[in-house]
Amino acid sequence: MALGLQRPWQVLAGLLLCLCIGRWAEAGKVLVVPMDGSHWLSMREAVRELHARGHQAVVLSPEVNMHIRAADFFTLKTYTSSYTQDEFDSLLMSHVHVHFERVHFLTLFLKAMTILKKGTLMFERFCEDLLYNKDLISHLNASSFDVVLTDPVYPCGAVLAKYLSIPAVFFLRSVPCDLDAEGTACPNPFSYVPRLLTTNSDHMTFFQRVKNMLYPLSLIYICRVSFTPYARMASELLQREVSLVDIFGSASMWLFRGDFVMDYPRPIMPNMVFVGGINCAHRKPLSQVSRSRELEV
Repeated sequence: MALGLQRPWQVLAGLLLCLCIGRWAEAGKVLVVPMDGSHWLSMREAVRELHARGHQAVVLSPEVNMHIRAADFFTLKTYTSSYTQDEFDSLLMSHVHVHFERVHFLTLFLKAMTILKKGTLMFERFCEDLLYNKDLISHLNASSFDVVLTDPVYPCGAVLAKYLSIPAVFFLRSVPCDLDAEGTACPNPFSYVPRLLTTNSDHMTFFQRVKNMLYPLSLIYICRVSFTPYARMASELLQREVSLVDIFGSASMWLFRGDFVMDYPRPIMPNMVFVGGINCAHRKPLSQVSRSRELEV
């Protein structure tokens, strides 16, 4: 009888203990490996929300970058890079200027490919500076992160997650060459799912379906130049053959900055979630002039 009376008190004590430590038990340590530029500006809002929910975020970035700056809702950890800030800025400006040059299409294409190769090499060097930094990797290992949040358009974060044996969450808009579908073994029929940049709808004629099948072939070279180095680095670090599909298939969760309101519906896997609009957290109210015009329309 005494034992029976003691059990409710034990249960109550356990519940009180859970209530006391619940906030701390839910919080986790998140290692963020972003892609610079507008990609980071979108991811930053997700990091802000993680901080608001009690999680601790550490953002990893080379010292040379465009927009990644310290903030009060995450810890910024930088590492030295093989490029100077001037070299970085010069390459970015050349990428912008080439699109405004009035030259023959073939000349423009060749210039764009040259800049693409230089940009790809730069980010490849950034990744090597990170992955082959023994002191930094040892520090990250000892920090016991729970998850890596990264944009797979810059696959270095995915490679780092595999190297550290930490679950990865991908935060992205899209990945060229249908690598997201290949990595997740997601159904991706050419006859029904419009391909990137084709301008096709989900109701296609026969010739549009042919275009939908052939158009992605033009991206194969770009994808080979941009992503192949990361498969090589992963293979060297893990001492086994690692393919791009292995890298992109390593994510525990895919968070797409899209929505079927703006994008055509397509098959998705259970670990794919659409979070369109997450980067629009700080909405500015319409001015009085804009409101009056909206009413007139």
